[in-house]
Amino acid sequence: MIKLNPQKTIKAVENSFLKQDIPLLRIGDNVKIGVKIIEGNKERVQFYEGTLLAKKNSSINTTITVRKILQGIGIERVFLLHSPKVDSIIVLNSVKVRRSKLYYLRKLKGKASRLKQTFK
Repeated sequence: MIKLNPQKTIKAVENSFLKQDIPLLRIGDNVKIGVKIIEGNKERVQFYEGTLLAKKNSSINTTITVRKILQGIGIERVFLLHSPKVDSIIVLNSVKVRRSKLYYLRKLKGKASRLKQTFK
């Protein structure tokens, strides 16, 4: 009788759904995420551009929180990295930060919320 290891089975199934083309994402990066949107029978890609505030979980469950400012109001959105709805991820520029979560940016207004840019 063959005994199956449930963790190995789940890991094998999850690995088949992992995306291979995801760039190296660091907290504070300015990212542009292409999200697939279905309107009626048409499908298009809408881009969401903002600052990466947080990364959570691992493997197939990895999520990122992206914050953008629209007309003076901060909008945050959580993306599941390996979701089929996420079409592309582009890192626009990197920033030097000393925190793993940048939730303090929620309280800051205007120029105070700028982060120090790093050059590659």
